Amino acid sequence: MEVHFNQDLKAKLDKLAIDTGRAPGELVEDVMAGYFDELAQTREMLNSRYDDLKSGKVKPIPGDEVEASFRAKSAAARRSQQPGS
Repeated sequence: MEVHFNQDLKAKLDKLAIDTGRAPGELVEDVMAGYFDELAQTREMLNSRYDDLKSGKVKPIPGDEVEASFRAKSAAARRSQQPGS
């Protein structure tokens, strides 16, 4: 398989290959293997979460409640960072 990178990414790959003493192809293989492992773990976690929702084991939180919670946490964080707080 042949893969083409833009010049900036190729330069980064070449520099890393020189710095580590490894062939660029080996680095790309390692990166892709790690990516696929992470992707499989993410897919497994999402499937498990979906099964939990579907079975009723956990209840979804309405989006407006999540948004309100994030807004409150963000406001509290901003207040705690203000001088004199």
